[in-house]
Amino acid sequence: MTQNSNSFLLIIDYNLSRIEDVASMRKYAYERYGVKTLLLRANPAPHDYRIADVALALDPCKPDFVIAGLKALAPFRQQLRGGLVFSDNAVQSGAQLLEQLNLPVDNATLAAGAFSKILYRQIEAEHRSILEPQGMFIPAHTTIHNADELLDFVRRYPEGVVLKPACEGNNRGVLFLNTNADLQQALQEVEPYFSGGIICEQVIPLQQEYSFDGLGHLHFITEKCSASGRYPVETGQILPARLNQTQEHLLTRVGKLANVLVGQCNGPFHNEIKIDTDATQAAVVEPNRRPAGMKIWSLAERVYGLNFYHLWVDRVLGRPLPKQLPAPQGIAATIMLGCAHDGYLDLTAVKDEPERLFNRALKLYNKAEINQELEWFGFTLLPIQGNRVRAIPKDNGDFIAMVCVYSPNAELDILKLKTAISDCWQQIIAAYIYHTQPMMALAS
Repeated sequence: MTQNSNSFLLIIDYNLSRIEDVASMRKYAYERYGVKTLLLRANPAPHDYRIADVALALDPCKPDFVIAGLKALAPFRQQLRGGLVFSDNAVQSGAQLLEQLNLPVDNATLAAGAFSKILYRQIEAEHRSILEPQGMFIPAHTTIHNADELLDFVRRYPEGVVLKPACEGNNRGVLFLNTNADLQQALQEVEPYFSGGIICEQVIPLQQEYSFDGLGHLHFITEKCSASGRYPVETGQILPARLNQTQEHLLTRVGKLANVLVGQCNGPFHNEIKIDTDATQAAVVEPNRRPAGMKIWSLAERVYGLNFYHLWVDRVLGRPLPKQLPAPQGIAATIMLGCAHDGYLDLTAVKDEPERLFNRALKLYNKAEINQELEWFGFTLLPIQGNRVRAIPKDNGDFIAMVCVYSPNAELDILKLKTAISDCWQQIIAAYIYHTQPMMALAS
């Protein structure tokens, strides 16, 4: 460790689901470089002061964030060794602040395209003549303000449209609609997002979805599992993606083009991409200048033997990245865990024994399946809004839990495993789901 305890790594905002990742980066930065961590976050909670050496209350969504940030950081200005932006909300304002602090960061102006889905589609359309010859499909889009505008767009694209917030992650507020849909109900569902803008897009007529993930010049491709129907929620991730060479080349080319459009060069990225079955065309669902969610970087650590959060700290503190990734070993997946029926979850009972519940599901799985060499990790009970649970999730926040699994056997039927463990979990969690509100929940 290089002793430099008066220096700081600046972390600008993070989503609450990433608290363990922030804690891990803080620990690594101190043990590897002797650098403390300074966290900027709107309304820091007690846990924020536990995962950082210094936490300052600054909201990256406020228009004066950069000015306020420069003022708040003035006492630390000479001690800042590097900085990173760890949330969608801060992707542009955080980059602007780092630029003003003369700390290395990817371009702040272009970062706007990684925050606003509307702006990104506009950028694509402006460069259509360059992008389409590279195999990119660019969906038609419009900004929606009322039911008449939505009806007009749906009529123009009767095969289907996607309605979604302009600046929101985690699949929240995303709806698939066609001419038979109740458009007024759809507008009511996305009403909470109107202040940030609502975009309506032509459905991308491509079948398979992946993400182009990585950091700097290091990249890998993750295969997405998504629900069909009105709510295209992601139900799992598989790494490495099962691809032929043609598919891999197309996804890599389009993933890199998306990075160029949003200014990514040295930092993290998570670009969601669909391709057709013959791999002649691809479309960017959305670009992101942040690490992938659903523990994809944790899957990558098992498959490639590299901790990408540590590499990110290395990068911003001036250490070069490896020249390339090693060959993947085995296969890993994230599996979202839900329930079979709508109802109300007994949160008190579940929170008291989440790991034991999953271990019971594992016992059911091991009874039903041939015992295989599997490493289960990263089991997480997800924050549920209230205690209402749905058999058909509307977004990723409607799942009860998620878990990761790794096998050294790259030929493992991972989809069969995903279905089996999901079924076992649903059998176990069913005992904690009621048709009406549990009395304890009503009392509280």
